[in-house]
Amino acid sequence: MIIFRLAFGAALALAPAPARAQEAKAIKFATLAPDGSTWMKVMNDLSKELEIRTGGKLKFKFYPGGVSGDEKDVIKKIRIGQLQAGGFTGVGLGEVAPDARLLDSPWLFRSRAELEHVRSKFSKDFESAVEKGGFVLLGWTDLGSVYIFSKNPIANIEDMRRSRMWVWEGDPIPQAAYKALGVNPIPLSVVDVMQSLQTGMIDAVYGPPLGVIALQWFQRAKNIYPVPMAESTGAMLISKTFFDALPAEQRDALVEISAKHLKRLNRLSSAENEKALESLKTQGLTLSAKPGADVLKRYEDLGHAAGKDLSKRVYNSALLDSVEKELAAFRARKTAKS
Repeated sequence: MIIFRLAFGAALALAPAPARAQEAKAIKFATLAPDGSTWMKVMNDLSKELEIRTGGKLKFKFYPGGVSGDEKDVIKKIRIGQLQAGGFTGVGLGEVAPDARLLDSPWLFRSRAELEHVRSKFSKDFESAVEKGGFVLLGWTDLGSVYIFSKNPIANIEDMRRSRMWVWEGDPIPQAAYKALGVNPIPLSVVDVMQSLQTGMIDAVYGPPLGVIALQWFQRAKNIYPVPMAESTGAMLISKTFFDALPAEQRDALVEISAKHLKRLNRLSSAENEKALESLKTQGLTLSAKPGADVLKRYEDLGHAAGKDLSKRVYNSALLDSVEKELAAFRARKTAKS
């Protein structure tokens, strides 16, 4: 009997326990968003609800503040299994689904409402592009209107050409915008921007107000050019391989809870970006005078040219044509109602 018990006990110790299949899985998630930011507060709430819904079987493990590297580094780490998911700006999104970069096209949208309309109207195209890249889209994130922040005042395009303008290394979208403007930017990783502002290697950057505050760039760039370059879109992505391997009920919970919390995040981000712009002005940053209608029309023309250039090497030209037609129809309907 004793021998039987010992043998039985040994067999149990060596055999894979059924409960192990139910052990909690951690979704390793990286983002440039700093710890303590609204972004990360919402993500922590998301993780807590997911853990409760799945009975502790699925949760997130966060790597905020760029500790896992630039967004391209994060994409590589997800593809080799070191990470499983991330929160991305258009740069990371473009590594996965180039067609989605159309949403960041310079001077394409006149308002956030136009961006949201196009994103909804062409959602199947963008989701399909993400899936082809080996990821699942858990939701869009609204990052805000992108402004130029500079050490020296910028009042026109000529001032931009005299600036040492930063561009995110390897990002074709702002590169196309600056090409259209006749600006020769200095390419750097986003993690090198602050030091480069301090040393004078660059003297102008771009980004949504909330992002510029979070990254502390506003401390070195005290002037704001009032014409947004773009309405920036981000996304929460997860490895399709990892996602597909989850039990169906966990997949459903992850999709539902992500959608709920990202909707809340976008409401908060929109309000906070508006407050952030006002806050920057109260902290001594100067907003240049807004140019007239003729200059704004010139930007739209430059944006159209940049978009055509990008459609030859980044996103689909037929998709761009469809989006531009839809935008024209959307604007016509809005004009007819007013």
